[in-house]
Formats: sequence, structure tokens, C-alpha cells
Amino acid sequence: MTHKFSRPIVFLGVAIFTATFTLIASGIVARAADSAPPARFWTELADPAHVAKAQSMPDFVELAAKLSPAVVNISTDEPDEPAEGAEPSPEESPHGFLAPPHSHPFEEFGGSPHSKALGSGFIITKDGYILTNEHVVENPGTVTVTTQDGHNYVAKIVGHDEKSDIALLKIDAKHDLAVAPLGNSDDLKVGEWVMAIGNPFGFDHSVTAGIVSAKGRFIPGNYQDFIQTDASINPGNSGGPLIDLRGDVVGVNCAIYTHTGASMGIGFAVPIELVKEELPQLKSSGKVVRGWLGVYIQKVTPELAESLGLADSRGALVAKVLDGGPARAAGVKRGDVIVAFDNQPVSDSRELPLLIGRADLGHKGILKVIRDKQTIDLPVTITQSREPEIVAAEKPGKPDLGAVSPFGLHVKDLSPDLAKELGLDTSGGVVISSVQSGSRADEAGLRARDVILEVNRAAVKNVDSYQNALKTSAKGKIVLLLVRRGDATIYVTVKPEA
Repeated sequence: MTHKFSRPIVFLGVAIFTATFTLIASGIVARAADSAPPARFWTELADPAHVAKAQSMPDFVELAAKLSPAVVNISTDEPDEPAEGAEPSPEESPHGFLAPPHSHPFEEFGGSPHSKALGSGFIITKDGYILTNEHVVENPGTVTVTTQDGHNYVAKIVGHDEKSDIALLKIDAKHDLAVAPLGNSDDLKVGEWVMAIGNPFGFDHSVTAGIVSAKGRFIPGNYQDFIQTDASINPGNSGGPLIDLRGDVVGVNCAIYTHTGASMGIGFAVPIELVKEELPQLKSSGKVVRGWLGVYIQKVTPELAESLGLADSRGALVAKVLDGGPARAAGVKRGDVIVAFDNQPVSDSRELPLLIGRADLGHKGILKVIRDKQTIDLPVTITQSREPEIVAAEKPGKPDLGAVSPFGLHVKDLSPDLAKELGLDTSGGVVISSVQSGSRADEAGLRARDVILEVNRAAVKNVDSYQNALKTSAKGKIVLLLVRRGDATIYVTVKPEA
């Protein structure tokens, strides 16, 4: 393979050298005629002496020797009969994420029918507390921890949190255990070297290295933001540590993006700062209690920003305010755009749950919202989340065709009987009975059985008022719809028809 490419490279080098020599010779003649340097439209360093020397590759030998004894393999002996509602074997999701939080654990290569090597973990105290992913110990039989020296321990699950995908285990050893110190993920810089240790495909204590590719990454359906790294992370690395060059753990490896089932250079880790905030609750009560606002929010797209008269697309758009929640008590209204909490800006809607969830219960904060192009401050008191109590599933059903309307929609009046069938408590609006494939409505994500409540912020009670509202819309402008879908309400923008 080397010989195959060496000859073209050599010949290319000769050609470049010849051309360069000719240019240099021509340049000498030109300079003789005109000594003024040509104008440049690019940037160069004024003093080449200030150019920093290229960093040499760091030495990971000492780090690996120091941290490996604190990394453990985690496996389980599952019951003969699968638990009710157990998930199937791991498969690649439509988004390409393999083993994201809450998916089925990885199967160990070469294991027995009831023995599965789920992943990795690392010891954080000398008396045997261990951190790992929640999905690693999800629905286990007996959890077994194997240390680098080959000792096996039966572990107790002290606490776990589904939203952050973190679990705390405890083993009882007869001696002090090696410990992996926790660092500060907030201090991480993009481009910084990191190392991962784990048990990919059952190969215990494998060490890989890479850099921090990005920070603040969001994966659909997950609570926290992630550290992205190109250090090789494969099935079995879940729950293992991501380590900086100081030897501190800065993240808990949890997921990869893949089309093949193996690492493609895009791995994700839970920031250790978020984990440290949860550890006291996991140890004392076995779970994490978070604050909430009691709102459904959505991303502010450029189209939504234009429809709402916003200067940019930052913030979280409030699609629904729940009764009995802190937002309702604070005076938050549907259509408000939350742009900050306690002076911490909300650039992306996914940042808001993190800010609220990390606030202490009873905390009195300030929400900065944009309402009708005006910025107002609303005092709010954070209370315990009631999210599990309000989750409701949409009932399936076959819609009937109704009146034809623009954008490729068929709509009909929402009758009390139909509202009851759809599980809705609203008394007005129009229901979408069908969406034409490839239409503007289809592109906007509208679905059959969606209920349209507003057109351009004006309420609609029936098909007539809906069509009248569309007629009064400015021609060629984006139409803003408020849609009820199951138990949630969302804003949807529909582009004008060509």
C-alpha cells in the first residue's frame, strides 16, 4: 500500500518544485522592476517568531496506569423469564444513536445465555461507591462488579436517575479500593485531550484517547447536555470515565452516534458537574428530585421568530401553561418566549429545563419573557416536578375527511363527541382529518387528529372562523398556527403556498 502511493507523491513533489523554482525566478525579475510588495487580502502573522510550537502528543501511559485500577466491569445475571415490558435486543435507532440512555444494555461478546456484560463503571470512594450509567443497570437480576485485579463483588443499586442516565452502586470490599477523582467539566475546553477507559465488546480495561469535540451537545429525548468526544467509545464503554490530562474524571461515557454499531468518532459523556450535583440525593434517597415550571415549551425557529415579531430565534416558546404549576402562579402565558432565568440567558429552548431542574426547591427566581414584543420580568417560585402525573398518551383513531382548506389540509369542526374521543378537554377549534403528502402542511409537521386552536394568534372555534382567519392573513406571509396534539399544545409555522 505504501509503494502504491509513494511514486505519485514523489512525482507531484518534483512538479511542485519545478513550478516553484520558475515562480521564484520570475519573482526576482519582477522585484527588480518594482520593489513595492503586492497588496494582500489575507492575514499573516507580523512576526513569525511568535508562532507557537506545535504541541507534542501527550503521554497517556501514566494516566492509564493510575486510573485503570479504579475502572470496573459491570455485568448481570438476568432472570430466566424477561421482565414485563422489557426492551428487545439493542438495535440502531432511526436517529443513528446506539445505546442512548434508557436503551437495552449491551450484550457481552462470548457470554452465557443469562450473563450479560452491560458496561463499565468507576470507583469514586475507597469504601466502594461506584458510578455508572442508569441504562447499564436497568432491570437487572444480580449486578456483579469485577475490578481490574479480577475480584468479583455483588453490587447494590443505591440510587439511579433516568433523566441524567446516572446510577450509584455500592460494593463491600475487605480493603480500600482505588479511586478515580472527580474533576470539573465546566473547565473543559474544546480541543483538549481526553482519555476513555472501559470494556468495549467485553475487552476489559481498554484505553482510548481523543479530544473534546464539542460541549453543550443535546441528544433528542434526553435531559442534559453532553460532552462530545472523538475518543473511541464502543458498546461496553457505557458508564466508564472520560478523563482529562490531570487525571480527573470529567464525564461519564454513555452513548455513541453510529451507522455501523461501532465507534464513528462521535461519542457522548454526561458532564461530571451535573453528576456531582445529583450524588448527594442519589446516596441519601435513591433518586433525584428536580424543580419544574409547569409549561410545555418548544424551540423558537426563524419562522416562529418572524411570526412573533422577534429580533432573533433565541429562547423557549411557551406552548402551554399547566394548571397548578409555578409558571401559572407567576403569570406566564401561552405565546410568551422565555429568554432568561435569574439572568442566565436561554439561547436554546433545551437549556431551560436544565436551568430550572438545577434550581433548589423553593428558590425564588426571575423569568425574563418577551410578550407582544415587550420584555417583562416575572417572579417565580420553583416547586417539585409533577411531570409523571401529567404524561398522557394520545388515543388512536381513524379520522374522517372534512372541508378542504389551504396548505393541503382537510379540516372539520371539533364536536364534543370527537373531543371526548380524542381525549381533549377543549370545547372549540377545528380538527385536521387528513394531510396531503408533500404539501406545505406536511412539510410543517402537521398531522391528522391535530386540533387547530389559533391562526396568527386569533382563536378559531369552527371551520368558518378558521377559514376567515386564513383569508385575513397577509398574502405571502408565514401563517402561525397553535395546535393541540394529545395533551400538548405547540406552535407550528406554515410557509405560504408557491
